[in-house]
Amino acid sequence: MRPNTISFEPLKGAAPLRDGGPTTFAELAIARALLHTNSRIEPVEALHLAIRTTDAARERGLPSEFLAATLLQESAYDADAVSSAGAIGIAQFMPSTAAGIGLDPRDPEQAIDGAAALLHGYIVAYAGRYVDNYSAALAAYNAGPGAVAKYRGVPPYPETIDYIATIFDRWARIRSYEHPPHRSRH
Repeated sequence: MRPNTISFEPLKGAAPLRDGGPTTFAELAIARALLHTNSRIEPVEALHLAIRTTDAARERGLPSEFLAATLLQESAYDADAVSSAGAIGIAQFMPSTAAGIGLDPRDPEQAIDGAAALLHGYIVAYAGRYVDNYSAALAAYNAGPGAVAKYRGVPPYPETIDYIATIFDRWARIRSYEHPPHRSRH
């Protein structure tokens, strides 16, 4: 090797965005989680979607990792996803729901914004009514607000209970990619 030449051989095969160390940026943590969940997505697209998710969450006062965990559970951020029930896109909106709120469920940015708005609305509506308004919001997103009203909280549906637990697990996993910023001791 020539003097003053840097060797990148030790970095061969590294994927810093996917496999980097802890970060203080939620966007990087979300992109990392997305890349670990959806192998078909390119790192640049993962970062773009993570930034959009963080922006949409902050606009609604939601934890960005919570919104990301929900979207990862819904579709792994696959804009072309279609469920057996007919739900479409990243946020898995039913066509009637998407039409009712005026969004294209296949458009990633509209879907992310729509999911943030819907979850925020549920969280606000359930604050003070249920012990855990985040669980109630997820139950409404999964089983519908009618089921939450009927059961006065999370309905006893195994699918909904598993859905909520999985999202809370994903939320914690995304947070594990982060570390708090260092504070000076002045």
